[in-house]
Amino acid sequence: MTAPVSLAWLDDAAEKRRVAGLHRTLLPRTSGSRLVDLASNDYLGLVRHPEVVAGAAAALRRWGAGSTGSRLVTGTTAEHELLERELAEFVGAEAGLVFASGYAANLGAVTALGGPGTLIVSDAGSHASLVDACRLSRSRVQVAPHADVEFVETALATRAEPRALVLTDSVFSADGDLAPLQALHRVCRAHDALLLVDEAHGVGVRGVGGRGLVHEVGLAGEPDVVVTATLSKSLAAQGGIVLGDSRIREHLIDTARTFIFDTGLAPAAVGAARSALRILREQPERATAVLQRAADLARITGVDAPESAVVSVILGDPTIAVGAAAACRERGLHVGCFRPPSVPAGTSRLRLTARADLETADLDLIASVLGDVLAEARV
Repeated sequence: MTAPVSLAWLDDAAEKRRVAGLHRTLLPRTSGSRLVDLASNDYLGLVRHPEVVAGAAAALRRWGAGSTGSRLVTGTTAEHELLERELAEFVGAEAGLVFASGYAANLGAVTALGGPGTLIVSDAGSHASLVDACRLSRSRVQVAPHADVEFVETALATRAEPRALVLTDSVFSADGDLAPLQALHRVCRAHDALLLVDEAHGVGVRGVGGRGLVHEVGLAGEPDVVVTATLSKSLAAQGGIVLGDSRIREHLIDTARTFIFDTGLAPAAVGAARSALRILREQPERATAVLQRAADLARITGVDAPESAVVSVILGDPTIAVGAAAACRERGLHVGCFRPPSVPAGTSRLRLTARADLETADLDLIASVLGDVLAEARV
């Protein structure tokens, strides 16, 4: 059958991506895979933990498979509200609000706190969910060079808008570096701006017992700091949450479209996240172990020791990075491969993520495989 003319451009776009080394394919996981995993965001190694699985199963049996509706109609259970209170208490926030995903949490928070009359200043390295939130916000947006506090201060000081919102990841997902949160908060406080920090890669890894970078640098509970986080990384489940002043929570319930119009997070995911949080509270050494394993991965690959669970090995060309990732997989090692648009052109890389439960035998395999693969890729 001849393709409709209206779809012909898709073939051209696909061919351009293929030539540029940017074509992507899905690689389904298998339940009995023997691959050593350095690609997932299961930082604390809790996805298969018996207590986490049991927490999901208990919520599933009690509440059913789905949440049955939006949070404002039938999609809120007692489990949701317990998670909101428990996670808020853990990170030192006054209140929390659970969304169906971390992406939805960022979209909902930024669009509800932005809008006409608001300047948004967003770090150039911010996650795609924050980028998309800026586009949907109807605010004037300025993109600050990465970690450039002076740029942010100038933008805030010279704005005409009555309100301002500064956006940043706490731990940047591609490079694993940390945002200058204290300096950003100082300029936000000086210029009456809110600071929104995405702690997706911070909770469970940074701070005392994994309470996140905001807590670590002493900003927990500040009324002009809004924290977003995902439940799908250190907390081994799915979903997102916005944490902050109780007035922020009430405002989002009334105005965040991804909260009002989206189906609530499934109870099983809520139950799993609550169990993972309980384990982290009882075993805070898991957060320390993540950083120790990240240092091991950095030593093995010959890159600088990271400040987070993310170890980036930049190879430059996307085709080389894809080939290196495939070679690792063939030898029993699953690694992430980041290419544009996830990272800037010329910085395609293997992205390795540390896990608290990596054992000595795992590290031996990792060293053997990456030693050979990187020697060839770096030629």
